[in-house]
Amino acid sequence: MVYLFDALLKILLLMAVAAPCATAIFFIQQNDFSWTYQSVGLLLLEALLLLAMAMLYLHRRTMALMHEAVLDAHEGALTHLVDINYGDSLSQKLVHDYNTMMKNLSTMFTMVEECQNRVVTERNKMDALLGSMPGALLAVDDDLIVVNTNPQAVELFKRESDLLLGEMLFDVFNLEPHDSDTLRDAFLYKQPVENYVIHTMVAESERYISINIAFYSKDEAEVDAVITLQDITDYQQLLDSVYNREKLVAMGQLAAGIAHELNTPLGNILGYSQLFNSEDVDEEKKLRYSHFIADEARRCSRIVNDLLSYARRDSCTDEECDVNVLIQDLVDTFLSCMLKRQSTKIHLNLDDNLPAVEMPCGELDIALSNLLLNALHALEERQDGVIHITTRSVGARGVELAVEDNGPGIPAEDRRRIFEPFFTSKEAGEGTGLGLSISQAMLRRRGASLDLDSTYKEGARFIMKLRGVKN
Repeated sequence: MVYLFDALLKILLLMAVAAPCATAIFFIQQNDFSWTYQSVGLLLLEALLLLAMAMLYLHRRTMALMHEAVLDAHEGALTHLVDINYGDSLSQKLVHDYNTMMKNLSTMFTMVEECQNRVVTERNKMDALLGSMPGALLAVDDDLIVVNTNPQAVELFKRESDLLLGEMLFDVFNLEPHDSDTLRDAFLYKQPVENYVIHTMVAESERYISINIAFYSKDEAEVDAVITLQDITDYQQLLDSVYNREKLVAMGQLAAGIAHELNTPLGNILGYSQLFNSEDVDEEKKLRYSHFIADEARRCSRIVNDLLSYARRDSCTDEECDVNVLIQDLVDTFLSCMLKRQSTKIHLNLDDNLPAVEMPCGELDIALSNLLLNALHALEERQDGVIHITTRSVGARGVELAVEDNGPGIPAEDRRRIFEPFFTSKEAGEGTGLGLSISQAMLRRRGASLDLDSTYKEGARFIMKLRGVKN
């Protein structure tokens, strides 16, 4: 079509020039120079008519080109027309405007294509993220209808994704009434849920599932939720197994702890009993020994009760203890029995203005006895062994009790483990490794502490920080 218009255009232009020229030549050849104004006007009119027809064909040619370009645009090809410098100004403006429109459309289509590519990329990323999640995911709308899932949900519920989509959330689970009410309240009041564990049947299998629910608003009237589900059945079974083991271990620790703590006072009872039965002991000494035996028996009873209370995690009592009096009584017992077999000395530096502390004397007795026994064990090979026991007030209500010795100290590699249960540096059969761990645990329950002073270089120093009673 375009080529046909080009041919017609050339013919019309040729005629517009040639026709007047041919008429003029005809009159010249006839030697007829009697042209009238009417003849000249006729020639000019003929030329103008031919020129108008040419312009009309130019305009139609432009329209035909634009029509073909529009058809190409329908097919997706945005054709650019060459700007024309012929025809009327309207044709030129139409071509210019058409080219501008095609340019804008091309830019817009490029942006749309880029946006589509970005959407596809983000969708692929989202699918990859959902597929890589460690747990199952269910997205529900405001009517609790499942609108999206991930592969882990298909695996958990043993149902295809198409079968899960469109299901009511509470039709997917077989929930107990309590769990169902809890989740319904969460959806009703739009309250997030974190690590809520349910026990339910999933795909005809008994499972433990941890549920997390997060809400997001699409608009003021619509709120959707994302539910993540983690199958923790294996973990729960492991916890149950560990719990049962811990109960057995706790029973063993309690038995070992009782044996460990009773060993000292029972040894004292045995020693005083042997002295009591000696033939060269007068009645006054026997009376004193009998008092020691009775005191140590009561100490045994107190230790047993305190250990049982510790094992049962009983609530703390309001008992108070005079630290200085307890230290004096305990040191007298050690001096009268155990220290007779070695040359270790005990020096006391006690603050006379020390307040009573919020702790039963029995528990403090256990902790202090363990520290003294460990210090005596460390000084067995020394002839100049000395144990210093110091008390002082700290702040308004604080009480600090320090037990230090001039023994070899504790190796650096053992310092971080000395409070671990069953850790001991003693020879097999000489220690259970429970003394320090039980002592520290009892003190912590009372808001106190027992720590090793790692800055002390002359041996070992342990510091108790206790809480004094209110005035």
